[in-house]
Amino acid sequence: MNKFEFFSKRERFVELLLTTVIGNLPTILFGVKLRNILYRGIFAQIGNSVYIQDNVEFYGTSSIEIGNGVYIFKGVRLDGRGPKSNKICLENIKNKICLENQVVLERNVDIGALDQTTFISIGQNTFIGPGTCIAGPGNIKIGANCLIAAQSGIFANNHNFADLDLPIKRQGVTCKGIEIEDDCWLGSGVKVLDGVTIGKGSVIGAGAVVTKDIPPLSIAVGVPARVIKKRDAKEVIKADKSFISPLL
Repeated sequence: MNKFEFFSKRERFVELLLTTVIGNLPTILFGVKLRNILYRGIFAQIGNSVYIQDNVEFYGTSSIEIGNGVYIFKGVRLDGRGPKSNKICLENIKNKICLENQVVLERNVDIGALDQTTFISIGQNTFIGPGTCIAGPGNIKIGANCLIAAQSGIFANNHNFADLDLPIKRQGVTCKGIEIEDDCWLGSGVKVLDGVTIGKGSVIGAGAVVTKDIPPLSIAVGVPARVIKKRDAKEVIKADKSFISPLL
């Protein structure tokens, strides 16, 4: 056992102990205050006035940065470990999950690096709705002041399937990365696929599947998503205003 393997096992033991014992303390019984104090020893960074409810799962906390005033609600899962392995070498893991100031992760949000060099960043004052999944291994950058509604999916990966003699699950993945620029609103159930950039100030209608880039200040709907209007335009292109969902 080399020193990195030893430290990774010790780190995981401490992480598991704290996040299980302290993480399950009810919010009303000083749970939030204790988590703010004791979690500082295992996270890469944790800011001031952070609110973490009970029953939140953390893995690879040394790769997770949490800014000031972040809210994380029950059922959230943050995994910065990369591929599961019995012999994780800390020397090779360069993942980072960064929640900037005033980010809100509603219940049952799932964020996973899924590799050893993945960078996932959520910008200041961005809201991520209940049940949303954000998954590498490609890099994902979500800008500031965004609204991502419930049950959305942001997937920076795509399975290879060209080899008919090999099961798809064994053919590996490709990943280009995803960027959602500042001040975007994604309606309920939107899916964003790998390689996409959604331009600043865009609105994506509920249930849309975004397969290609969306220009700034666009309104896009459908499967696959297509632009039906610019936000500064007076007329909607063959559509009305009813496609945008409530946030929750």
